[in-house]
Amino acid sequence: MDTLLTAIVVVVGVPAVVCGYIIATEWVIRGFSGSAKARIRPWLWVLPAFLFLTIFLIYPTIRTFINSLFDRTGEFVGIQNYADLFAAGEFYQVLLNNALWLVLFTGIVVILGLVIAVLADRVRYETLAKAVIFIPMAISFVAAGVIWSFMYHINPSIGTVNAGITAVGIEPQAWIQEWPRNTIMLIIVGIWMWVGFAMVILSAGLKGISTELLEAARIDGATELQVFFRIILPLLAPTIAVVATTVVITALKTFDIIYVMTGGLYDTSVIGFEFYREQFTNRDPGAAAAVAIILLIAIVPIMLVNIRRFQVQEAQR
Repeated sequence: MDTLLTAIVVVVGVPAVVCGYIIATEWVIRGFSGSAKARIRPWLWVLPAFLFLTIFLIYPTIRTFINSLFDRTGEFVGIQNYADLFAAGEFYQVLLNNALWLVLFTGIVVILGLVIAVLADRVRYETLAKAVIFIPMAISFVAAGVIWSFMYHINPSIGTVNAGITAVGIEPQAWIQEWPRNTIMLIIVGIWMWVGFAMVILSAGLKGISTELLEAARIDGATELQVFFRIILPLLAPTIAVVATTVVITALKTFDIIYVMTGGLYDTSVIGFEFYREQFTNRDPGAAAAVAIILLIAIVPIMLVNIRRFQVQEAQR
């Protein structure tokens, strides 16, 4: 019954509220003069979005920061939670792991996605090739973690990777028990999942490049490498920036793969996992909130760079 009521509210209530707001807004605007209408209408249309952001983004962010200033007993401790995090040597290992995810995961996903998009565009079975590469993206991180836990198993009769290396005379390896190799092997799992996403987006951008432009360059004597680096790459730069931003944010908030495959052991923990550990294992919401704020601080510069880039693009149009 509750599910049915929720469905009715979503299907009927939400559109009704939207329509009611539109009608009410236009009724209110009708009472103003022409010049006033032009000034007031944008603010009234933006108001619901602003309220939504305030309730679901701005307020939780402020509340999280306030929580980070209290200890687990509710006593105000100021920035002590932040000091404790950086006083513990383990947190620097966490930051280093996140840096590895940020550089290796982002770089390899974008580069591989771009290479595969360009190569797949030249084969007859393009759709099939892209579908096969994109399939891992349809798998949840938890499922991918379980799959690759078996792939990395030290027993060659279970672990596919060790079965492969023992076939050529190499001893089985404990792939996820020694740093930094374990972090790199975990990053490979993320790459396996996200290359398909990068390929699809970059392939769509590639389709938007005029074939006449490329053919004209080839007729003028440009090699394929020159066509790629001097025409395709510059024209794909905005698309690459969007993909890179998405992948960077994904790298910064990595959690599922770490949780499933190592549980944060063997020096593989990242910021996202530290938040979980502080909140649900150590039962310290203040420290957890401090970790969340640190993650937010890491993401904000990336968003500011993208906002600036969008402003430059709009100014060029």
